[in-house]
Amino acid sequence: MISPITSQFEKAVKENRAAYIPFIMGSFPNEDTFVRLLKTLDDCSSDVIEVGIPFSDPIADGPTIQKAGKIALESGASLKKILGTLNKVRSEIQAPIVLMTYWNPILKMGVDKFVETIKDSNIAGVIVPDLPPDEASYWMDVAGAHGVDTIFMVAPTTTPKRLETIVKASKGFVYLVSMTGVTGNVLVVSDALLKTVANVKKLTSQPVAVGFGVSNPDQAAALSDVADGVIVGSALIKKCLEAPDELTAINAVSDLSRGIIERLGKSRAVRHA
Repeated sequence: MISPITSQFEKAVKENRAAYIPFIMGSFPNEDTFVRLLKTLDDCSSDVIEVGIPFSDPIADGPTIQKAGKIALESGASLKKILGTLNKVRSEIQAPIVLMTYWNPILKMGVDKFVETIKDSNIAGVIVPDLPPDEASYWMDVAGAHGVDTIFMVAPTTTPKRLETIVKASKGFVYLVSMTGVTGNVLVVSDALLKTVANVKKLTSQPVAVGFGVSNPDQAAALSDVADGVIVGSALIKKCLEAPDELTAINAVSDLSRGIIERLGKSRAVRHA
């Protein structure tokens, strides 16, 4: 059976474009606005929506997403609460949801219970930045049995041997971190980065989506000829943090998303193939 995430990437391929994957922090800046942002991203025709679980020690997150997580936690966010919200709105959201969470909240809930709960909330995939594939066999067995994709991350500095291990384990798509460091750093879409994307694609039949630092339509357009998907997170969160009110935040997220989506079409001559 084809996963919902795979189906969305196949749809993007048929439409000759890269997939759009926005990130929003769960319960940020509060529960009601989070739901409105989620629905806004879905209304923008996002292919997959990534929802972050706020955590006290987010090693892969830059200052913008860390701030969003802190605000969410201060507003009463919890893993249980976010999953409950996603369960309530599951029939209203068309795009598959991917959770981005660290390993500790999963361990605290228990692997089996966590997977059963997220499946009930219609979660299609999970990204766990601090869980390497070498230590993920039980997790992948349980997640796979429930039809939940495990998405692993690779970086430009990942060694060829390690790269083969990670892309083989990843399901749904491979998350290519565009740079060393954390989310939100300034991204330069260089020939070297495009070549890295092309090289990773040669090693796997899974789609390859690029994230970390993608913040505007020009960057998305430059990546879209080679990458199968573009992940945008900190730029959307920043729009919310800078907005004076909820409506302004929602409109800014919608405008940026639509501007990026318009630029994700692939040219006929794909570079760095």
